[in-house]
Amino acid sequence: MTDLDLNIASLHADYAEGLSASEMLDAVYARIEAVNDPGIFIALIGKDEAKVAAASLGSFDPARPLWSIPFAVKDNINIAGVPTTAACPDFADVPEANAPCVDLLIEAGAILVGKTNLDQFAAGLVGVRTPYPAPRNAVDPELVPGGSSSGSAVAVARGLVSFALGTDTAGSGRVPAALNNIVGLKPSLGAISTRGVVPACRTLDCVSIFALSVDFAWRALSVMAKPDRGDPYSRAISPGMIHTPPVLRIGIPSPQGRAFFGDEAAERAFEAHIHTLKQLGAELVEVDLSPFRKVAELLYSGPWVAERYQAIRTLIETRPDALHPVTRQIIEPAASITAADTFAGLYQLAELRRETEHVWRDIDMLAVPSIPTVYTVAEVAAEPVLTNSRLGTYTNFVNLLDLCALAVPGAFRSAGRPAGLTLIAPREREGILAGLGERFHMRSGVTQGATLRPLPVPPGRVPDAPAGFTEIAVVGAHMSGLPLNGQLASRGGIFLRKATTKPDYRFFALSGGKPQRPGLLRVGEGEGAAIAVEVWALPQEMVGAFLAEVSPPLSIGTLILSDGTQPKGFLVEAAGTACAEDVSDFGGWRSYLAATSAPGS
Repeated sequence: MTDLDLNIASLHADYAEGLSASEMLDAVYARIEAVNDPGIFIALIGKDEAKVAAASLGSFDPARPLWSIPFAVKDNINIAGVPTTAACPDFADVPEANAPCVDLLIEAGAILVGKTNLDQFAAGLVGVRTPYPAPRNAVDPELVPGGSSSGSAVAVARGLVSFALGTDTAGSGRVPAALNNIVGLKPSLGAISTRGVVPACRTLDCVSIFALSVDFAWRALSVMAKPDRGDPYSRAISPGMIHTPPVLRIGIPSPQGRAFFGDEAAERAFEAHIHTLKQLGAELVEVDLSPFRKVAELLYSGPWVAERYQAIRTLIETRPDALHPVTRQIIEPAASITAADTFAGLYQLAELRRETEHVWRDIDMLAVPSIPTVYTVAEVAAEPVLTNSRLGTYTNFVNLLDLCALAVPGAFRSAGRPAGLTLIAPREREGILAGLGERFHMRSGVTQGATLRPLPVPPGRVPDAPAGFTEIAVVGAHMSGLPLNGQLASRGGIFLRKATTKPDYRFFALSGGKPQRPGLLRVGEGEGAAIAVEVWALPQEMVGAFLAEVSPPLSIGTLILSDGTQPKGFLVEAAGTACAEDVSDFGGWRSYLAATSAPGS
């Protein structure tokens, strides 16, 4: 059970087949113990308490979109009866009520597992400005985890929860996503109520969502995007639907406006991501980012630092030593900012906003690197302010300009380190960001966070193979994690999706040979069974070498899948089934191996 997949669609399928929420929680808490990272959670809900919450949901109810889905929240978001610390123990307060966004998730059936670590008072993008142990980056423990929503991002990337809430004022919902190979959705200002959230900059704060895929994040957003009369900054903003227009005009930073601070690997990764956008049919338009950069500079050099001061004014004026030294260094000087300075900053922002408006007439969205480079824990310790500032290069301007954004993983850069792309658009355009972001993510060839699991295909959506690739459907030993999968992976194969055939096939366990292999035989329409397959994409120049390893009685032909696609795939000659066992009733090779403990798994 410890290998349980927490992807929401998979969990609901497992619940429909008899998995209990109690068993799911046993697996989650065992996984938390096995990961053994004391920096992820500041407060963990007791397993027995979580099971009580699960039991109160009753029997499986697919009408509740998050029924028995485990989640976590950043510890600057209120949970009734659990201290809210904002990573400052001297600030801790025990709220009497949940934040409304949390109540909406619980009403939809979600089960809270814990409250996560953060850069103190959400002031940072590195994830190590905390008096508690810092969470370890899920992909590469030498790197910082990113902040300020560090614990939420790592919990998701490790597969400890299906999704987690963070907050985002300057990039805290996007930078940690990029550093941990997960999705970070920063919705439009006011789309999710921030009542019950410790403010950083109240006029700019957003509740953000971390998830292993765009689909997971979208499900959580759809539940929480409700106007709240108790929050003066709440707005009636509908997330709409995930969609991609036939033609997309995407703005990319002009070459002279790109900043990677000497990191050539990051620069090459961004060029590769631009190439992927072209493969997806996007029309690319170079954009001058200089006015956006000027907006970003206002966030920490302008009066908005005073808003951070106001959020913790009593504490910083009475017990300044309670603050993390770097947090205090950044916020304390704001005491000298005057009302006149504030109005000057507002005037400057209005001018820059007008300067950026024309950009959106020519493009549907911006695509920028999520982060310009990566930093190790040691590098941040040596230069805590400079490194933090650089990580916000492509994030700091977004909320000041009332934009929405989606950070999605891309193909890894060199040395096995993550890289990602952030899509940005005017408010209320989350649907178009999600549509392209989902397709880009599926093209990336990465796994879900640090779980090593392939990306799930959202129901009703079929990813297409990249240009220059051929789809190959596999049904046996070539599937993920099985003995012959290396024949695909070593040739640059990319996992696309799980699927089933139409019920027109019989499935056989062939005799002889190691590893044991199955054979798929097409029979009359509707006269067979639906058999589980994995669809991979193989570079066209590698197809010939791959086919050369296919030996009789197997061959390659056209498979007809239940999703309407017809990829090439493995078939068996009728003569080869003469002495074979018909295992069609198992519905797939993995199920057969699990039931029979057959060798070759």
